[in-house]
Amino acid sequence: MGRTVLVVDDDPDVRELIAMSMSVVGGWLVVEATGGLEAVEIARRRRPDLVVLDVTMPEVDGIATFHLLQQDPLTAGVPVVLLTAAQRVGVQSWFGLDVAGVLAKPFDPIQLPVLVEALLLDRGQAMAQEA
Repeated sequence: MGRTVLVVDDDPDVRELIAMSMSVVGGWLVVEATGGLEAVEIARRRRPDLVVLDVTMPEVDGIATFHLLQQDPLTAGVPVVLLTAAQRVGVQSWFGLDVAGVLAKPFDPIQLPVLVEALLLDRGQAMAQEA
């Protein structure tokens, strides 16, 4: 069985694009959530290998969702990649968070799995150096 990614975005078109990109191009098994609270519930049940999380969502935004995932022992170790439409990736409120990375929208769906893999590899190497 392959790796599982939880894709969280309130926009169904973006969610579908990410899901297709990660499954067809990247070979990931995709689980989807439309918002933060649903994402936390699904992450607890499914224990994904990765969460791709939109920053700007109604009700519970991506940053709050990230914190909820980090506070739960069942999901605290799951790498999270944030997606944002903000122009200056890395200079916003997520700066300093222990996320695997931040990617800008719009993105190239063919390149998305490659970028995600690179972020996960960088994170793994950084964690190995800290150990």
